[in-house]
Formats: sequence, C-alpha cells, structure tokens
Amino acid sequence: MEKIKMLETVERYLKDEMTPAEKEAFDQLRQSNPEIDQLVVEHTIFLHQMDELSDRKNFRSGLHEIHADLLDKGAIEEKPSRAVVVQLLKKHRRVMAVAASIAGITTLLIAGMASYYSRRANASELEQLSKKFENTERTVNALKQQVESDKIEKAPTNTPIKSGGTGFLIDGKGYLVTNAHVVQGSSSVVIQNNKGQEYLATAILINDVNDIAILKIEDPDFKIRGALPYGLKKIGAEIGETLFTLGFPREEIVYNEGYMSAKTGFNGDTLTCQIGVQANPGNSGGPVFNKSGEVIGIINTRQATAEGVVFAITAKNIFSSVEEINNDSLSFNIKLPLHSSLKGLDRVQQIKKIEDCVFMVKSY
Repeated sequence: MEKIKMLETVERYLKDEMTPAEKEAFDQLRQSNPEIDQLVVEHTIFLHQMDELSDRKNFRSGLHEIHADLLDKGAIEEKPSRAVVVQLLKKHRRVMAVAASIAGITTLLIAGMASYYSRRANASELEQLSKKFENTERTVNALKQQVESDKIEKAPTNTPIKSGGTGFLIDGKGYLVTNAHVVQGSSSVVIQNNKGQEYLATAILINDVNDIAILKIEDPDFKIRGALPYGLKKIGAEIGETLFTLGFPREEIVYNEGYMSAKTGFNGDTLTCQIGVQANPGNSGGPVFNKSGEVIGIINTRQATAEGVVFAITAKNIFSSVEEINNDSLSFNIKLPLHSSLKGLDRVQQIKKIEDCVFMVKSY
C-alpha cells in the first residue's frame, strides 16, 4: 500500500502537480534516499515507454483509418495477388531502398536530436563532469613535478586552462575519445599521461549531439602503440553487472568500481546508460569497463539531485563517430579495438595494462 502511495507521489512530482514546498521537500528526500531517487528514475522510464506505446497505437490506428478510406474510394484493392506484389516490389526496389535509407537516417537524427535537446532542457538536473578552472594563474601539478626539468612545456604560453577531463586511446596511432564538452571552445588541447608527460592534440571531430570528441595526438614525442589491451563493445552491460572506471578527477589517475543501473540514461535517454559509481569533475570522458576489460561507455554527466547516479554515453556512439570520420576523410583510418586481452586477469593486472592508455585532457 505504501509503495502505491509512493508511486502516486512520484507521478505528481513528475507531472509537476506539487506545490513549491512539496517539490522542495521531495527533492530533499531524493537526495537523502537513493531508493526513492531510483524509483523516480525507473518510473520516468516507465512513463516514457508508455507514451511511446500510446504513440505507436495512435499511429497504427491512423494507418487503419487511411487504409479503410482508400478502400471505400476504390483507390486500393483489399488483397492484391502475390504476383502483383512481387512485380511491384521488383519495379520499385531501388526507390524503396532509397526511401528506407532516408527513413533510417532520419530516425537516427531525430532520436539523437531529441536526446540532445532533452539533456539541454534538463541541464539544471544534470551536471557535466569536466573540471572548471577559475584561477588564471598556471600551476604545476604533482605529476608534472615527477617529469625531468628538460621536458618541453606543451601548453600555450600565458593561456589559462579552461576545462579538464579524461580521454582514452581508441587507436594506438594516437587517436583518443573524450566528451565534446571537455574540449568545446578550446584553442589548444594538451593531454597528459599517468607519468606526467604532455602531448599536443587536435580535435578532429566534436559532436554535440552525442557529446563525443575524437582527438588526434599531433606530437613528435608521442610513440605509436601496438594493439590496445582493451576492446570496445557495441552491446552494453547487463543490469547489475560489475563495472569499473579510470579517470582524472585528481592530478593522478583514480579507480572506481560500481555496477550497471539502467540501460537508458536520464529520462529514458537512449544515447546513454545509468551506472552506479562515484564520479567527480574531471571524470568526464573517462572509460567505463566491464569485468572483461571491454569499454561499454564514456562517463559524461551525473544527476545533481542524487548521489551516485552517473550517466555514460554508450560505446556504440564511438563506432558511429569513428565511421563518420573515416567516411568523410581519407586522411584518417581509425581502427577500433574489438577484442580485449584482459579477460581472466585480476583487477590490479587489468589496471596496470590500461592506465598508460588513459590521459588527462586539458583545454586552453
């Protein structure tokens, strides 16, 4: 009975039927009670799915009405023979293929833009996890102090850092992925490894819709790697599956462990998934691994009103971004890693093999 009452309260909250005082009290309850917050997220997804079902039913009903109307007017026949159908298919196969392609592309674009504007509309409830630097003075962090003094400074002179985050290699030739919001508006990008060594990088793709940026290391000091130890997985993790992350919320690489919470993100966003893990500013762009050392996502936001509710862009978006680059330019030939050599290793050994491929990203 209490569960039913709580669901009714959640519905009132989601439909904005609460008074300001009630809403404030419920927001505080969500922050203090993760179970209530999870109930809100799950019920949001449920309502979104119900709306989609209703839209499909209405669409199907509309098609039936049009079909009946055309029958009444004699514009179509009820049961054309199989031969006629085959003949029509052969005659219009090319047109149908083009139409199907256009419909598929349009569907993807609409879905992506809907998710993008949904995230924009809910910006007050989501917090991007890039670092912001207010102080205009340059500082030398602890990692860089470990590097020999004769190393060349890669950052632009007298230019403050705008934002920072995490990135990781997707091709040993020097291609990395991070979040678009980490490098958006930057004039220079410098990446730094876990030993404090810096390299200059250039953004070759910034996609605001799926919040992905692809970087290319353009630095003679960078040594091309062979095969990467991890692979990228198009299909995400299962709910409850153990996950772990590596990133730079501090001036050194930080490990966190959690689990898959939901296969969709905030308000049912299909470009992202929800993970139960601690994340802080600086984790944006960091990889999310499953227990086999396969990348299933990229951390990008967390829910501002709840603790431990973090969202990650699904790895399949990396595939589509790389395909866009490879198709648009002959200058790039990015080969994504599809297989992980980390299966069966304990977590400490997995991290040792991965950490050299994860970088701090600094935008100037």
